[in-house]
Amino acid sequence: MSPDTIGLALLLLGVLLLVAKFVRVKSKLTQKLFLPSSIIGGGIALILGPDILGRFLDSKYAEYLGVKTDAFAGGGLFGENVIDVWSALPGLLISVVFAGLFLGKPLPKFRDAAQLAGPQLAFGLTLSTGQYVIGLLLAILVLAPVFGMPLLTGALIEIGFVGGHGTAAGLGDTFEKAGFPEGQDLAVGMATVGLLSGIILGIILINWGVRRRKTAVLDSKAEISDAEQAGLMVGEKRGPGAMLTVHPSSLDPLALHFGLIAIAVLIGQVILSAMQAVEQVLWADTIEIFAYVPLFPLAMIGGILLQILIDRFDKNAIVDSMMIERVQGFSLDMLIISAMATLSLQVLAENLLPFLLLAVAGIVWVVCAFLFLAPRMMPSHWFERGIGDFGQSLGVTATGLVLMRIVDPELKTPAYPAFGYKQLVFEPFFGGGLVTAAAIPLIISPHVGAVPFLIIMAVGLAASLYAGLFIFGRKRGKAARQAEENAAASA
Repeated sequence: MSPDTIGLALLLLGVLLLVAKFVRVKSKLTQKLFLPSSIIGGGIALILGPDILGRFLDSKYAEYLGVKTDAFAGGGLFGENVIDVWSALPGLLISVVFAGLFLGKPLPKFRDAAQLAGPQLAFGLTLSTGQYVIGLLLAILVLAPVFGMPLLTGALIEIGFVGGHGTAAGLGDTFEKAGFPEGQDLAVGMATVGLLSGIILGIILINWGVRRRKTAVLDSKAEISDAEQAGLMVGEKRGPGAMLTVHPSSLDPLALHFGLIAIAVLIGQVILSAMQAVEQVLWADTIEIFAYVPLFPLAMIGGILLQILIDRFDKNAIVDSMMIERVQGFSLDMLIISAMATLSLQVLAENLLPFLLLAVAGIVWVVCAFLFLAPRMMPSHWFERGIGDFGQSLGVTATGLVLMRIVDPELKTPAYPAFGYKQLVFEPFFGGGLVTAAAIPLIISPHVGAVPFLIIMAVGLAASLYAGLFIFGRKRGKAARQAEENAAASA
């Protein structure tokens, strides 16, 4: 692959993002759905790519219309070489996103984090373990015997929904080694369905919550401005997106923070290589796990270790969390648009019914859990706190944050800190963490298999349900009684 082709592929992604932003500004539908520009751009690239425009230009219909040509058949409007570059980007960029998750954010004290994160973690684990249980039951009882699908398809709901496009694309090598390369396209398709469902259903639930007075901050009179719906920051809403913590004459702040993320990724690579070496020496003849584990969850652990050093030695506070978020945001936008642009619609069409069964089952589970479990598991502000995990469990963390931002725009509830503290424990394992990465090798392993892994996830589901309903749920009852007593006393 020539450097010119790589450069052209990156430039085209930038152009597509700008076109997508223009669509977001001009289209009322995309504004009402709060669709990110990266999703819009990914949809445009998919239409102009090999599976839609390319197939049309190579079809008998194009010949009938007199526009048949082989020039764009292989890669659509962009060409095969550009598509090849785009297909490699998600697996690289996801490590950048995960490496910066905890950089620039001082790690909280354990007691403070545990009090806020406990019910949030129980609810998040309920959603994720439940997705594995539902997916594996479908795979064992329906998908494998009826459609001939491999049992590892039972992990697609959690990989695509909670993990998102980055995790789905990043596990491409794992699917390849497991003998099911189509799994990557199915997972990316699941991520697209989950993200769209998370945003659309999230907006519907927020409107329902406001009308039914389930929200503590947002009321039916609150309005979102046209500029906010278009995704624009105007007037006093504008502010610095990052801080200049070092003088640009010595080193540009963006370069500094990119360097820190690079160190976190390299630490993750060292950890992964060490784990793989130990596995080869001790138990590789029996079972292999780390041979299938991708880099990005270890890059996140590298970021945590680096942040511990930063907390200890960074006396000048040169690490800015907002600058880290800008690097992550850029990487995530490029990741999503490139993953969607290279999605294989043919694979989805060939496995449409199994795909729909998994997607619908996953969506129904998350919606029901939000409506019936979140009110009973969260000690307070169940809607604001639950909607974040709802969004994350269908889309990605960013979806959850967007929905929380809508229901709590001024951060008046404990939803944000509770969600953030939960991520410290949740992310290293689920949503692209070690459990997500190890699920496929464990399911296909002759020493573990789908049924034992299903039992493990079922035990995890039962434990998280018990903790949420009978430990943290009791605190909700005590909090409600205390509020009633305080109201009666004040009256």
